[in-house]
Amino acid sequence: MDFTPTEAQAEARDLAARIFADLATHERLRAAGTGSDPELWKALTAAGLVAAVEELGLLGLVLLLEEQGRTTAQVPYAASCVYGQLAIAAHGTSEQRERLLPGIGDGSVVVAGAFPAQRGVRPSGRGGLTGTVPVVPWLRDATHVLVADAGRRLWLVPLGEGTGIEETELTAPWSAGRLTLHEAPAEPLGTGTGTGTGSGPGIGSGPGIGSGLGTGTGLGLGTGLGLGTGPGPNPGPGTDPGTGPTAYAHAHAYADTLATARTAFAGLQAGVCAGSLARAVAHTNTREQFGRPLATRQAVQLRAADAHMDTEAIRVTAYEAAWRRDAGLPYATHALTAAWWASEAGQRVVHTGQHLHGGAGADVEHPVHRHFLWGRQLDAYLGSGGEVLQELGELIASED
Repeated sequence: MDFTPTEAQAEARDLAARIFADLATHERLRAAGTGSDPELWKALTAAGLVAAVEELGLLGLVLLLEEQGRTTAQVPYAASCVYGQLAIAAHGTSEQRERLLPGIGDGSVVVAGAFPAQRGVRPSGRGGLTGTVPVVPWLRDATHVLVADAGRRLWLVPLGEGTGIEETELTAPWSAGRLTLHEAPAEPLGTGTGTGTGSGPGIGSGPGIGSGLGTGTGLGLGTGLGLGTGPGPNPGPGTDPGTGPTAYAHAHAYADTLATARTAFAGLQAGVCAGSLARAVAHTNTREQFGRPLATRQAVQLRAADAHMDTEAIRVTAYEAAWRRDAGLPYATHALTAAWWASEAGQRVVHTGQHLHGGAGADVEHPVHRHFLWGRQLDAYLGSGGEVLQELGELIASED
């Protein structure tokens, strides 16, 4: 294993850090409220930091998402890169890639993800979907939604007039939304000649991403060929995937996308935690009590040290899972491990960050409160620690 960024990854990370530092200021975030920042999104896409993700790999994306997490910048970066750029590049047909990737890269197309597979979402009729998805990250900003149905097929659904998709219950602070699909025009995401990797059928069968309160902003679907391993006949949207190479292709694409999402959002959580801890360190070094900085108190030092170790654990497990995907190695268990650390340790870190600010940490207008909210939302979105650990144990047992 070698987590050392390539020159291209390091340059992209440094560029992202500058853009986020310049534009994701506390004042701008307050002005944006619960919405996204279109100027920041335009700056990121103009700098090529969305289009470059396919070349930078998942490890490169994790590095970029860390920088977003440090500032809690209000843009649909993780969702559109995971459910759009990487999913379509790895599992879309050549026609889908040619048609959709340029728009995702320039920001005119934003893809959100309805993951994990929802038992109530099923193909119905001629390319339609029916069912309800409880939580969809960045739904408010999305032009498309990548939906995983009960059979673990991937569908790209366009959002807009005439699609039959009803968007309701958008709430603060991350535009968590409930999406209802009514006979939506949809296309199966074809399995092209992309470079995605997976660990076979059965992965991602537990609660996983999307359980709990969630966060989010959007979904998307296109029009193309059915999911399959080659030029064979499309099984049709109403057909059970059954067994065989086509069923394996479905499971492979779903498992890879789910594991990629877990890894990416764990990387985002690492940045959220690092930003929270950095604010806490700055505060305790300047805030004095009884004539001494709070940072000189042993109890404060121990809390901060524990938070630092938790943050590093989230980071290194996310790096390992991402590196394994980029190297073409199985990484489903590693993605679950990263998700567990991000969920279990992430909520500890953001609680610590808020606690070390004392009374100021309870102020919803204070910057550290945004880290607290994001940390808890990512904790819920990835699934509770117990749920993720159960799925990890079942997956390990199934591989023995």
